[in-house]
Amino acid sequence: MDAEKDGPVSYVYGPVPSRRLGLSLGVDIIPPKICTLDCVYCQLGRTTAKSTDRRDFVDIDAVLSELRQKLQAGIRADYITIGGSGEPTLNTRLGEVVDGVRRLTDIPVAILTNGTLLCQAQVRAECARADVVIPSLDAGDAAVFEAVNRPARDITIEKLVSGLQRFRGEFAGQIWLEVFLIAGVNTGPEQIEKIRGLIHQIRPDKIHLNTAVRPPAEPNVEPLSREALDAIVRQIGPNCEVIGEAPAVLTERHDRRAEADVVSMLKRRPCSVEDIASGLGMNRSEVVKHVTRLRDLGGIHAEQRGGVTYFHARPDAT
Repeated sequence: MDAEKDGPVSYVYGPVPSRRLGLSLGVDIIPPKICTLDCVYCQLGRTTAKSTDRRDFVDIDAVLSELRQKLQAGIRADYITIGGSGEPTLNTRLGEVVDGVRRLTDIPVAILTNGTLLCQAQVRAECARADVVIPSLDAGDAAVFEAVNRPARDITIEKLVSGLQRFRGEFAGQIWLEVFLIAGVNTGPEQIEKIRGLIHQIRPDKIHLNTAVRPPAEPNVEPLSREALDAIVRQIGPNCEVIGEAPAVLTERHDRRAEADVVSMLKRRPCSVEDIASGLGMNRSEVVKHVTRLRDLGGIHAEQRGGVTYFHARPDAT
């Protein structure tokens, strides 16, 4: 959508509840959905621009100004989390964002990344300014990596693991490695043993097992049962825990509150997606999810005006 027609872009969203990070205030520094991977399980859908080219994607001054306003308004969070709609390490000014957050608050900084660019020294240096870095490892070999993560052409599992190993040697903070498990794809005993071997090389502080709690990019992605997840925890060993189920309750509660806020805003005036994102401090992708569901349920309707889609709440919507 045209930013000038739809209003200012919102870069800060939440806080959203997270089992790992408590209340996480998100900072989005990549337009949707630009990433080095096209993971079959991604809750934001298919990658629209798969790339390894680092660029200055957004106005960092505007990002930090919005964060400053949120903090001055009294928003509380346990972490400021840099992530959002794409792969944040693709932004060449990632380090400046971390430094800017540090100047604004004492709240610790986390970076959500797929880890694929940690093979670059500059990316490692920028990520090392954070308190917690949460990268991913969803495969034990090249074939499964290609099937699950669908990487850009010059990304390999060897580069991913090498970058994570080097980062471990340079980073004094916490590395929490996420492993996303898909039933029947990367969950067999041999594959888990390979993943376990790579984890031993990477030496993260924690290993978090996740599965398809939210709707994935591809419909054939099946979640793993709690019993199967617990068995894999035992196979991987110390510092490993399941995060794939508990967030569902928190997410459901958060979604209900967020949708109520959207309806309340739309009862007052018609708004575009960008209006809602800016007004409620949400990530754009999160707004799209909420308005789509509310529209499907009949609580809101849309109309085009001047090339812009505006949403209205029906009088009886709750």
